[in-house]
Amino acid sequence: MIPKMRFVSAKQRRMRRLLRYFFPNRKVKDRLFCYIFERDKRALLQLYNALNNTDYSDESALQIVTLDNVLYMSMNNDVAFMLMGTLNLYEHQSTICPNLPLRFLLYAAAEYEAYVGQEQDRIYGSTLIKLPAPRCIAFYNGDTEMEDERILRLTDAFMEEPGEKKSCLELTVRVLNINHGYNQDLMAGCRRLAEYSCFVAKLKEYQKRYGSTKEAVDAAVSYCVEHGILTDILIPLSAEVKKMLLTEYNEKKVMAWLKKEAREEGRLEGQREGRIEGRQEGRIEGRQEGGNQKVISQVRKKAARGKSPEEIAEMLEEDVSRIRKICEMLKAHPQWSDEKICDELKVIKQ
Repeated sequence: MIPKMRFVSAKQRRMRRLLRYFFPNRKVKDRLFCYIFERDKRALLQLYNALNNTDYSDESALQIVTLDNVLYMSMNNDVAFMLMGTLNLYEHQSTICPNLPLRFLLYAAAEYEAYVGQEQDRIYGSTLIKLPAPRCIAFYNGDTEMEDERILRLTDAFMEEPGEKKSCLELTVRVLNINHGYNQDLMAGCRRLAEYSCFVAKLKEYQKRYGSTKEAVDAAVSYCVEHGILTDILIPLSAEVKKMLLTEYNEKKVMAWLKKEAREEGRLEGQREGRIEGRQEGRIEGRQEGGNQKVISQVRKKAARGKSPEEIAEMLEEDVSRIRKICEMLKAHPQWSDEKICDELKVIKQ
């Protein structure tokens, strides 16, 4: 019977706990990268050795501590394990995200909370709690060009003046490009990673050729099986791997659609704000015009009684030059309405 593809069972993950905060509680979607390395401790240990120039061989010393329900759309922490006094946090990325240090910080905090466990009062005691040292690594295989390795730092996000970084907190993330042709030494040290890189490269190649994700997945799986790549996974679990990949790529499409929808909502919101602002300006302008016409009406009445522009200006507490212009228009065009004179005054002012 072919075993159902899944993460390592809850019984095997004694350290796993549901997070109480930091991330929304959503159902975790399996990914091929995560499945390959979390189910195969030998491959994970080989990857650790290749990254750290070590030669550990005892797989039993490696303890998987990946936390359940740590997912925020496409941002999920894929694999976490402890080995020889280190807490290793691995994440697979298809985009270059500058917020990786912050995400790893939150994830590491949750891991340490789980590590302390039910005896959290110990943190107030006089005995030092020994913690596994964190090592944060992101494996990138997106389409944007990137060098073999890039270091991201948490302090780059702090709102401090340039050159005055005095923060007491720092976290660095190694972002490694695992696209085919990059980091050859790392690939040589970890056969599984090299096979995964080759599989993804073929998937991208066939997607460009066929334009259909389903056809690309079928073709990539067939190619790798024919060439002995990931055969222990692709042969017995071919249907589930294909379903997994289609789910992952559909999620990417959903993310792109959500971004497009957000831009459209922003555009419409801007238009609505523009209309509201226009109505507000119209009301203000209308009140101003109404006030001007009221002044013209009062000037008309007082001028008919023989009052001089200076006297009218004093009585209405208005500028003499403005009242004088109104009087001149009334004298030259007695048939004009108050609205017409108001419009002519605006033209003169412009």
